[in-house]
Amino acid sequence: MKKNLLDLLAAKEGYVSGEDISQELGVSRTAVWKQVRSLRELGYDIDAQPRQGYRLRLRPDRLLPAEIARGLNTGWMGREVVYLEETDSTNEVAKKLAREGAREGTIVVAEHQSRGKGRQGRQWESPPYSGVYFTVILRPSFAPRYAPRATLMAAVAVARGIKRSTGLEVRIKWPNDILLNEGKVVGILTEMSSDMDSIHHLVIGIGININHEIQIPSRYRYPATSLQSELKSPVSRLEVLQRCLEELEKCYDEWVKDGFANLLDEWRAMSHTLGRWVKVNFDEAAVEGTAEDVEEDGSLLLRQKDGSIFRVVAGEVLFPKTAK
Repeated sequence: MKKNLLDLLAAKEGYVSGEDISQELGVSRTAVWKQVRSLRELGYDIDAQPRQGYRLRLRPDRLLPAEIARGLNTGWMGREVVYLEETDSTNEVAKKLAREGAREGTIVVAEHQSRGKGRQGRQWESPPYSGVYFTVILRPSFAPRYAPRATLMAAVAVARGIKRSTGLEVRIKWPNDILLNEGKVVGILTEMSSDMDSIHHLVIGIGININHEIQIPSRYRYPATSLQSELKSPVSRLEVLQRCLEELEKCYDEWVKDGFANLLDEWRAMSHTLGRWVKVNFDEAAVEGTAEDVEEDGSLLLRQKDGSIFRVVAGEVLFPKTAK
């Protein structure tokens, strides 16, 4: 009912009487008032005047389900939204929902994460009302060995979404970071539940630095930036989320229907890693070489100084200033 009431108020430039609203929605005027009060608690500025009715003056800067749905052009992605003012990690909430049978395309979005999850046990800084922190639930029919492709797919989708909403061109650092002018602006974390033969579900957590006004603390390895910092003006968090959801649906549908080859080529074209001398840390060891290619399983191919190829399945990429 909240969405219907908001749609009705948004469609009118002036006031709408309580009687007209109650007739349109098929509820009592008392029920209308209760919904107005509930919307005000969510941050909507709704004016009420005797003998005139109600008028929507201002929408809140919140990633509320009704706001996400308004202007979202998807068939199934993001059509079911679990909204949280604060949570420890949207991935943890999404995994629980997935185990309980949540539909594919369900998203969990939070205004603030107290323990946002990054790779290798790191924390993703998630200050309130500054960024977009969400997790999408997928239920692919692929074998588990193809799951790493989901991170590459999500990176392409988010890069597309950022370009559509802001015009900014981003680059992808293998395997799951998105950079702007050498600063990290997006982190992606994919987690899987599976058995030997099939994937039960994937959850893809995405954190986007949007209107952060200060640098992420210097204790983190890579400098951080935000869309606002690059554009020198505030950015609509809602629009960025909507465009990313639309591109996630397009990319995932393409993967399912047409295979992964075109998406991988697009990832390569956006790569900040390929062609560069890199050092990859993994399992208390490290290897260096030129990042030559990424295979369809998501692994990174390094050409070492002796000409041999080393295949990296997982690890952390660093960019030494010179090759040793």
